[in-house]
Amino acid sequence: MHPRLGLYPAARTVIAHVSDTHLLAGGAPLGGVADTEGALAQAATQLRRLGPALDAIVVTGDVADLGEPDAYARARAALEPVAADAGARLVWVMGNHDERAPFRTELLDEPASDDPVHQVFDLDGLRIVALDSSVPGYHHGELDASALAWLDGVLSVPAPRGTVLALHHAPIPTPLVLMDVLELRGQRALAEVVWGRDVRLILGGHLHYPTQGMFAGVPVAVAGATAYTMDLSAPPRELVGVDGGRSFSLVHLFDDAVTSSVVPLPPGLVVTRFDEAYLAELESLEPARRLDRFSRKPES
Repeated sequence: MHPRLGLYPAARTVIAHVSDTHLLAGGAPLGGVADTEGALAQAATQLRRLGPALDAIVVTGDVADLGEPDAYARARAALEPVAADAGARLVWVMGNHDERAPFRTELLDEPASDDPVHQVFDLDGLRIVALDSSVPGYHHGELDASALAWLDGVLSVPAPRGTVLALHHAPIPTPLVLMDVLELRGQRALAEVVWGRDVRLILGGHLHYPTQGMFAGVPVAVAGATAYTMDLSAPPRELVGVDGGRSFSLVHLFDDAVTSSVVPLPPGLVVTRFDEAYLAELESLEPARRLDRFSRKPES
């Protein structure tokens, strides 16, 4: 463990939050335009830089655009080796474009079934709950009484380091009016289940742009899509997805704090850089000399 240079210690858990990959069979371009497979490969390349610092990769749905088995196989081939090399847990969450039967067989190695795909994972005392908010045959989200009862049962026993809840349809508002039709239904009932429990963070997707909010007293972090991005500067009554602006997020969980940070795809030209040798130099200095070395403005 490297020494810290400020107030906060190193994060105890680091999660790569990837969403809305929308892969097609054969690696076909989405809408005849977007190279979704290439974008996911780029994300995998960038994730490899983290090495063993990465504890989990959570993919919050719409893994495949049409639920095709080959699309799931391609997603798994892109991310599973990254997770394995890092010793990280790989968590797949159902989205509205996904189909439960091939999702189970191709990603989870389970028998085909149309039952909801709810899952629970343990990361050294941190619980990750993957909640299936999809509705077969539709694109909106919904949590029925059965799903809420299952979640209530899981949360009835607190986890040592709390819970991260991951679902595709994020329970926060959006300025995109058409997306309101496709929002998560049953949010008030979900709030009753979540409120006062040990949920520290809710991860979501679906919106195709990175955003954050609050729900039932819990921070919500939505990852941007790797497939394409919604243009929020488009006319208010239009819904426009563009071949650009792709990203994923990195979630850092501390003992008493959480952060979610956007990672652009692909990385741009380097404007400024301080390398590992410079950091090592700072680590070797006393705090006052460290400030003088890195914080002091040059004299004019």
